[in-house]
Amino acid sequence: MAGMAAIPNSGKPKALIYAPAGRDALVAISLVNEAGATAVTAPDLPMFAALLDDDVAFGVLTEEAVRSSDLKPVAAWISAQPSWSDLPFIVLTTRGGGPERNPAAARLSEVLANVTFLERPFHATSFISIARTALRGRLRQYQARAQLEALSEGERRLQTALAAGRLGAWELELSSMRLSASDTCKAIFGRGADEKFAYDDLIASIHPDDRGLVQASLDLTIEIGRDYSVEHRTIWPDGSLHWAEMHAQLYADRYGSAKKLVGVSSDATARKTSEENLRRLNEGLEERVRERTGEVHAAHQSLLEQVAQRERAEEQLRHSQKMEAIGQLTGGVAHDFNNLLMVVLGNLELLGKHVTGDPKATRLVDGALQGARRGAALTQRLLAFARRQDLQVKPVDLAELVSGMNDLLRRSVGSSVSIETALAPALQPALADANQVELALLNLAVNARDAMPDGGALSISLREEQVAGGGDLNEGTYLVLSVADKGTGMDAETLKKAIDPFFSTKELGKGTGLGLSMIHGLAVQLNGALRLTSKPGLGTTAELWLPATERRPEQPAETDLPLAQSTSRLRILLVDDDTLIAMSSVEMLEDLGHDVVEANSGSQALEVIRSGGHFDVMITDYSMPGMTGAQLAQAVRAIRPALPIVLATGYADLPAGAEVNLPRLGKPYNQDQLVREFTRRSQVRRTCPSDRLANAELQDRQSQ
Repeated sequence: MAGMAAIPNSGKPKALIYAPAGRDALVAISLVNEAGATAVTAPDLPMFAALLDDDVAFGVLTEEAVRSSDLKPVAAWISAQPSWSDLPFIVLTTRGGGPERNPAAARLSEVLANVTFLERPFHATSFISIARTALRGRLRQYQARAQLEALSEGERRLQTALAAGRLGAWELELSSMRLSASDTCKAIFGRGADEKFAYDDLIASIHPDDRGLVQASLDLTIEIGRDYSVEHRTIWPDGSLHWAEMHAQLYADRYGSAKKLVGVSSDATARKTSEENLRRLNEGLEERVRERTGEVHAAHQSLLEQVAQRERAEEQLRHSQKMEAIGQLTGGVAHDFNNLLMVVLGNLELLGKHVTGDPKATRLVDGALQGARRGAALTQRLLAFARRQDLQVKPVDLAELVSGMNDLLRRSVGSSVSIETALAPALQPALADANQVELALLNLAVNARDAMPDGGALSISLREEQVAGGGDLNEGTYLVLSVADKGTGMDAETLKKAIDPFFSTKELGKGTGLGLSMIHGLAVQLNGALRLTSKPGLGTTAELWLPATERRPEQPAETDLPLAQSTSRLRILLVDDDTLIAMSSVEMLEDLGHDVVEANSGSQALEVIRSGGHFDVMITDYSMPGMTGAQLAQAVRAIRPALPIVLATGYADLPAGAEVNLPRLGKPYNQDQLVREFTRRSQVRRTCPSDRLANAELQDRQSQ
């Protein structure tokens, strides 16, 4: 879960529960655990108040348990929370409505402040949703605390540096001429830390002969924006004469108007005295004085550069966190959408067989199927952007791939766009996923077509390049697939944002803004790169750099898996925790003429296997609670080593180091894919040696 690093003492977030009714407590504990937190129960309200601390992610109470209780200890803890904290509470109530109908709720709202009421009876999903929302809010508070602590530490270091350099900090608001000065700055002008020191006091303390110089320097800084730097004599309240050195920079608003001066001051009395003495002794020693002045100026510039560097680092961190959050959200949504499309496509395909002879119904079903398939293509783009799609990395002949797509590309770009190809002969294969490269090439071709609304020429070329390393690519040989158009092109600002997710130059409804970001994500996963060059009016060139390999693409092997044979009736065990997906898959397999036994969890599937039932093949979902499809496959292998197993998954989000060498069936799938999958793989053999070599080669490139 995002933000876990901000949880105090690390570990799982903690939820505090006070629900005297036994059933309420058990339900709350179960749902809190499902929401991703660890449930901690309190036997009574005083203990609940005593257990409240900063490590608690949220609290759960029942209205009847606190309706007439003394909430002062809880209210006292809430009011004493630090500024970053606003602990959320969930109150289970039996009555709804406003304060006039439920005065107890109004009282709890005043006491608990950040409270959400959930009226019983409620659905478990509602509670989990509210709990996760509260948990996310609390994690953001932890992140805010960490950022405040980091800023405080940076401020402390800055103050330490100023103290070490004996520099006084000051700010001057130009609109009101309000002066803010540190204790060190006040001491430079002979004032105590508790004494008032306004701008008028500063001017009055300057030697009369130097006031014109100070004012002229200030006016010039405000007029042309140059750094403020001046040294002058000061007269302390006790009448003694001293020297002060002032350095500052002008801060302006976004319209260029001067707002304030921010700078440092130092006591130059000793330096000036020494300078005068040394001047009398030896005029040649003036160079040392200038060096000292340069050192002070360098220290000042160094401090300013450190502040600017910290601001740049914070901005980069915020951008990185934003992109990571978008990627996680996009990948999760796409995976769930794949499961929904699995149900839609499966049922529509079966429904289409029952409306044969009804032209209107057939047309409606076909339209729905086309829409669902477009949704499946969109999820692939989302997964590519999130870098979570399951890539089948193998040696791919890119020249053959481009040639094979010639007809599809011509139909996609239309008759007004001509396609010219330049494929260098005898090129090495690329280490890539053929399906994803085809999708990327089609996306680039469609983008080029849209950039040439009046028609034009589209150039597709393929060449080999050697990279010495040191940039965004590792050292080695790369295949460069280039798509160039002579369309409208992009300016430099648009080109910078071209691969950002959901950014599009097309009209509303004519583009998702995920095409180039998907291709970029694919290239990064394959340890390659996407490079774009463009100029307004001169067109755009997109280059997909993919690592080369010396191995040749393997030829499809003859298979003998009996599922595709219409004369063979097989017994199949289907395992999926989603009942809708399981129902749809069972219907598709039974429609192919096979006997299917359904299991909705790994443990249930093991019970069926252990019962002694005979199965010809098992199809299992990967992502299941309690036991993943990979763990189920390992357990089944121990019981039935010869049983063929196929793993169905929306994407391969497998733990690091997991060895799952099973045939994959990508969701959403249909009957044709089931037939092709089981025909293509002989007895659901494990991943062939060349597959493992391809994956090992990709991992070796990434480790470099």
